[in-house]
Amino acid sequence: MDVITLGESMVLLSPDSYGPLRYINRFNKMIGGAESNVAVALSRLGHQVGWVSKLGNDEFGLYVRNVIRGEGVDTSQVVFVDDNPTGVFFKERTVGKDPNIYYYRQNSAASTLGPDDVNTSYFRQAKFIHLTGITAALSFSGKAAVKRAINSAKNNNEQCVVFDPNIRLKLWTEEEAIRELVDIAKDCDIVMPGIEEGKLLTGYESPEKIAQFFLERGTSVVVVKLGSKGAYFSTKKDSGYVPGYTVENVVDTVGAGDGFAAGFISGLLRGWNCYDSVRLGNNVGACALNVEGDFEGYPYWEEIDPGNSEKKVTR
Repeated sequence: MDVITLGESMVLLSPDSYGPLRYINRFNKMIGGAESNVAVALSRLGHQVGWVSKLGNDEFGLYVRNVIRGEGVDTSQVVFVDDNPTGVFFKERTVGKDPNIYYYRQNSAASTLGPDDVNTSYFRQAKFIHLTGITAALSFSGKAAVKRAINSAKNNNEQCVVFDPNIRLKLWTEEEAIRELVDIAKDCDIVMPGIEEGKLLTGYESPEKIAQFFLERGTSVVVVKLGSKGAYFSTKKDSGYVPGYTVENVVDTVGAGDGFAAGFISGLLRGWNCYDSVRLGNNVGACALNVEGDFEGYPYWEEIDPGNSEKKVTR
């Protein structure tokens, strides 16, 4: 197993037109979730990936599991529960702006994720463990599950933990997010905040100082995502800016950060250096912008030119 990730996926209902949801009558059914987005993207890039979660024992839960499993992701550790439903969220599309997101995930099945759901023998199979702050924000037990996964990896020196803060202030307060996410990040090998997340968590404005904040606390690699400008990476020995890719027709920005994470991890799995791995991350993230939906635009490895980390085809 190359990568295992842990977190919630929900049914996404995306409107077929722009405007306030109160005027929308038709929706397209999809799925969305940061961790499963990363899992699907990595699977398409040719890696063996496992996704661990809980779903409601309902039609939406079966739909989510079947879609992710159909993308080649191992879902053997997904648990169906009777007493909590599969989460749902809606997008509200506005011309020229990022979509508004409305979550209906309180008391969802995934909010009951806990340390007992982290099968350490399963997790120890993976080279990389991918975690996000969303799982920690869902519930106290979700945070405990994240920490158990990290502790399990720390007892296995061959594993690398990748942490994306993925701040969701609809799930907890700003103060809670800063305190808990900084605490989690110090025990992770790779931390990859977006620039605004980095500013919030560290109090610093520049990518260099944001990276230094986490490096001083024990992280080995920090990648600060800069949107269309690309990303900045830093280790104790190397650092640099990696330019982004120009996307002419941005359809949907959701999922770009998860695509970046998958591309970056894929590069590291292939033995690439940080610069080239970040470049691949920028590419995969940019592909997500061309298509509606969280993961639908992620490329397959056959569409990537390994010589320059660029797509060979235009969708």
